[in-house]
Amino acid sequence: MAQEWRRTEGTTSADGSASVVESSTEPMTDASDSPLDDARPVRKKPRLHDFAAGERGRGPGIPTPLSNNPKAGQWTSERMSHNMIADYKRFLMTDGEGIRCSLYVSGCPFHCEQCYNASIWDFQAGHPYNEKLEAQIMDDLAQSFVQGITFLGGEPLLNTGVLLPLARKIRARFGHDKDIWCWTGYTWEELMRDGESADKMELLREIDILVDGRYLKDQHDSLLQFRGSRNQRIIDVPASLERGEVVIWSKLHDQERFIPEIYGHERAAGEGDAS
Repeated sequence: MAQEWRRTEGTTSADGSASVVESSTEPMTDASDSPLDDARPVRKKPRLHDFAAGERGRGPGIPTPLSNNPKAGQWTSERMSHNMIADYKRFLMTDGEGIRCSLYVSGCPFHCEQCYNASIWDFQAGHPYNEKLEAQIMDDLAQSFVQGITFLGGEPLLNTGVLLPLARKIRARFGHDKDIWCWTGYTWEELMRDGESADKMELLREIDILVDGRYLKDQHDSLLQFRGSRNQRIIDVPASLERGEVVIWSKLHDQERFIPEIYGHERAAGEGDAS
C-alpha cells in the first residue's frame, strides 16, 4: 500500500524563477509494505532541460542530457544571486596551481548529475558575503606563499555581484602577482555567444585561468588534472581573449596512470622495499 508525502516549500526553478510548491507529492512506501520501520520518501531525479534546443557549437559535450543547458542570457546574476557564500577555505593545493585560497559561492542551476557540490545548488544556501570575510581574504592573499585565489561554487559567473568587485580589488592591490582561477559550468563557447549578460565577460576579463564545462558523469576520468570529466578544459583566459579562440593552459599535465596502480607495480617489482 502506498501513501503520499506532502510538503510546502520554496523553490528556485532551473530558469531562475522563484516559486512556491504548495502541495507537491512524492511517493513513499508504507511501513506495512517495507521491512524498514523508518521508510523514507523516494527522491525523484530532477528534470533536466535543453533550453537552447537546436543551437550548435556550444562546446565539448554540449548539449547534454546530464545537466540543464541554458540559452544565452537566460540566467543572470542580477536575477538569481543572493550574494551568498557557501564556504571559504585557506591555503589549499587542490583548487588550482600552487597554494591557494578558495571561495565557494552559492547557487547553480546547471544541476549536473552526480555533482559533488549539489548541497549548494540553492542560491540562498550559506551566509551573506560581508566586509569581514573580504578583509580575511585580502589578508590571506597577502601571504608570500599564497599564489592566488580560486572562485568555485555553485556557479561563480552567476554570482558576479560578489566576485567582480572582489576580483577588481585583488587586481588593484596585488596586480597580477596573485592569479585568479575560476570553475564554471558554462563552456567558453557559451560565454562568447551574442546575448550573454555583460557581467560575465567583465568577470572573465579579471580571470587568469578558467576551468569550463559541466561535469559529465559519463566522461568521468580520475587521471585528469583539476577536472572531473574529459569534456572540461583548463583555459588560459587572457591568451584566449587575445586570439579569439580557446587556448589551453600551457602547464596542463594529466596523469597517464592511476597513482596507486603505479605504486602497486613498483612494490610487486621489489622497488621501494623498506628492508
